[in-house]
Amino acid sequence: MRRRSRWAITVTAVAGLVGFPTAASAAPVEREAPRISTGYDVSHPQCGDDLPDDAAFAVVGVNGGLATRTNPCLAEQLEWGAGSSGEVPGQPPLQLYLNTANPGQVRDRVVTWPSAGETPYGECDGANSMACSWQYGWERARTSVQWFFRPAARSVPLDSRPEHYTWWLDVETMNTWQQGSADARARNRATLEGMTEYLTERDGRVGVYSTGYQWGRIVGDVPAASNLADLDSWLAGADDRADARDRCDADPLVPGGRVAMVQWVEDDLDHNHACRRGASG
Repeated sequence: MRRRSRWAITVTAVAGLVGFPTAASAAPVEREAPRISTGYDVSHPQCGDDLPDDAAFAVVGVNGGLATRTNPCLAEQLEWGAGSSGEVPGQPPLQLYLNTANPGQVRDRVVTWPSAGETPYGECDGANSMACSWQYGWERARTSVQWFFRPAARSVPLDSRPEHYTWWLDVETMNTWQQGSADARARNRATLEGMTEYLTERDGRVGVYSTGYQWGRIVGDVPAASNLADLDSWLAGADDRADARDRCDADPLVPGGRVAMVQWVEDDLDHNHACRRGASG
């Protein structure tokens, strides 16, 4: 630390005598409060819980753990999420996520497998095919938006138009997926493509959520021609906030995409760190 000169000490003393503000007598400088940058995601497991009041952004699960079920406390959680501060650039205050699945290999045990539909992979005829996998995803997205999300949003009330939201597709091994071959992974990919098509044709913004391991087992490589290419990635599995920051530099789940945020669990609640990428956040 440098010593103050005798001249500086004298000037300070005189200033105090004649009434000029010195360092000790000057009015305190108001400092801006630190910005909260943490996001949270919630769904049916948090029904009835006291949720944080300091969310910078929130991601609310539309479904109740399965793609065919609604979150029973969706309206309350949408209202909570809409109160987020929105202080993180590039992260809307309220975002949504959908559970995903492809039960094509056990289609005889479900009532939701499609029997008809025109798709980019041709006509769906009820078989375990790329076409019916795509159609299944399209129908799951439609049901989640039209029958689960929109009524809940209107009841709060909030804007219920899908184009005003970011929609994340939650891809996890705990849901029912086809498995055992590259063809099975391709059919799983087709389901996500069908969901993406439904949302994007309504001008919704779409991203994908998973870990690299789970994505590799369920979907595998995504061709550049797929509508999943270039989507943002939301990565799960970080140990803590510092690890989440580091994982912003990890590979995205799809070609041409970017890692937009990373999730970690703290105090039994999912926390999310937004990865900054220039002006887009």
